[in-house]
Amino acid sequence: MPRIAGVNIPDEKRIEVALTYVYGIGLSKSQEILKKAKINPDTRAGKISPEEVNSLRKLVETEYKVEGDLKRERMLNVKRLKDISCYRGSRHAKGLPVRGQQTKTNTRTVRGNVRRTTGSGRKPSAEKT
Repeated sequence: MPRIAGVNIPDEKRIEVALTYVYGIGLSKSQEILKKAKINPDTRAGKISPEEVNSLRKLVETEYKVEGDLKRERMLNVKRLKDISCYRGSRHAKGLPVRGQQTKTNTRTVRGNVRRTTGSGRKPSAEKT
């Protein structure tokens, strides 16, 4: 099982898809990396040689920002927005949508799948008549 950027790459998948298990590498970036490393994208991850694994590891870790570095950069960007107390920063702090989406409906994933329903507003009487 090859290990690239601190992530175990699954053996049974094509190397093109297996590289996407690394945070910060999608399919298009994976294809670009394999083209630079001159590796066939159809080969299985378990079948590539140790030299090819080393070249991939070196290429990914030197030229691309992945995993911890990328997560740290994103976290610092959000922290900067909160510190300068701009609108986007306040939305991040409140856990609401940042980019102008409506909140009357939708945004359940951002708000934590909250399903609040209200009745007619009229409370039932305490005793039956």
